[in-house]
Amino acid sequence: MSVKIQKITEPLLLGEGPHWDERQQALFFVSISEKTLNKYVLATGRHTRTKLEGHVAFIIPVEGAVDQYVVGFENKFVIMQWDGEDGTPVRLVRELADLNQYTDAPTQVNDGKADPRGRLFAGTLLPSNDLKNFEPKGSLYRLDGTTVTKLCDGIKVSNGLAWDLKEKAMYYIDSLENNIRRYDYNVETGEISNLKYVFDFNKHNIEGFPDGTTIDTDGNLWVAVFNGSCVIKVDPRTGQLLEKVAIPAPQVTSATFGGPNYDILFVTTGSINMGSEQAPPAGSTFMVTGLGVKGHPNINVKL
Repeated sequence: MSVKIQKITEPLLLGEGPHWDERQQALFFVSISEKTLNKYVLATGRHTRTKLEGHVAFIIPVEGAVDQYVVGFENKFVIMQWDGEDGTPVRLVRELADLNQYTDAPTQVNDGKADPRGRLFAGTLLPSNDLKNFEPKGSLYRLDGTTVTKLCDGIKVSNGLAWDLKEKAMYYIDSLENNIRRYDYNVETGEISNLKYVFDFNKHNIEGFPDGTTIDTDGNLWVAVFNGSCVIKVDPRTGQLLEKVAIPAPQVTSATFGGPNYDILFVTTGSINMGSEQAPPAGSTFMVTGLGVKGHPNINVKL
């Protein structure tokens, strides 16, 4: 089967954080710059969205709840209720954690994801207009119920997360390191340890920055390359670059597997003017088929 790339939404300014919800057979994601929650139903091709009054970083369904989602909002983790319809209001259900009490810098939540046990992992960054010069004021946090644990700090741009239970590993990306981190991961406790670097973008002459990531059932990472117009397939155990999938948008932000068989790679992109205008289809969300691999079910947050 040949690889096919299909645009499934109109352009957004900064699509991010794709999450496939098995129960609804729908893709949820955000547009950070437009402050919107988004939903795409694969069977109908319908894309709906609703606007929030503040910075939004990710949306992940709450396990066992209907219409409730954990949202990275400003510098907080909150539960919001949304019916998934176009333009309908969002209700704040409750606040789970305010990260401002763990930092003296005016950071914002960035990428977030639930680990295999449903614990929320999410990081922060200190906003900057200069993509290459973020201050190392961000951190990575874990949320257990309402208990927040800071896992590491000194982070510039907190991004992609993925877990491999077979390897007892968690992979994590600080975009401006131009590298992929690997930690030993204890699934029982959620603790991480023994930092190693497993894939250097500079050594592989890859233009752009690593952004969001996902993992397939073979243990290979699929990493979005911001300002690189591609998603790359990496073996984090050997450090090999296995494949490069061209995406018709420079600002590739994240990816996740979904669909009924988890063999569709959904890819979000941005269209921010960073010195040059980004023409369509830049900013669209794409689905990639024919890759010959499958991903794991996306995990909802368990509270």
